[in-house]
Amino acid sequence: MEGFTLLQKIAVWTLPILFAITVHEAAHAWAAAKLGDDTALRLGRVTFNPIKHIDPIGTVIIPLVMLAISGFVFGWAKPVPVQFHRLRKLRRDTALVALAGPGANLVMAILWAIIGKIGIFLLNYGYEPALFLAFMGSAGILINVILMVLNLLPILPLDGGRVLHSSLPDNLALSFEKLEPYGLIILVFLLVSGVLEKVMLPMVNSVYQSLLWLAGL
Repeated sequence: MEGFTLLQKIAVWTLPILFAITVHEAAHAWAAAKLGDDTALRLGRVTFNPIKHIDPIGTVIIPLVMLAISGFVFGWAKPVPVQFHRLRKLRRDTALVALAGPGANLVMAILWAIIGKIGIFLLNYGYEPALFLAFMGSAGILINVILMVLNLLPILPLDGGRVLHSSLPDNLALSFEKLEPYGLIILVFLLVSGVLEKVMLPMVNSVYQSLLWLAGL
């Protein structure tokens, strides 16, 4: 998006980032409700309404600052409250609730690829405004793939950490969950050291380029 003004970048990224983080959380809430814990459902979190999921810092301030500084967007929504002990089958259902978020991001990435393909189709027929649709489709693919890959990392409290915790024997699971309070610190360290980029970039590029190819972008 070189050559785009800040306002143009905001216009392209606003809907993709809002839907990526809010649908991710709504998927967690929906899965939890289906599997026995209606806490998030009663709080109105099984909804695509961004207002219910917005975190002022993670959903608004951080994405805008990153967009202005680097042209790249990242953010997060308010975590969905889940009382895991209320799930019908604790280990299995904890993993399913965790996987619902990244799964939703994968579905959204595919939908944005379709939107991008529609934009390219219209552009080929001379409809110039469709260029905006193509760029938005590309942005939607990227943010959802990044969120999916990031959340699948086996670090608590990320979704991948929940899945791993659910898969471990009791003694190892107990030891692993003690690392959860340090999860954010671990992520920051991995980010600053460059390890996070090296781990994520091949996976992100692989999925992102595949979806771009399917969309003809």
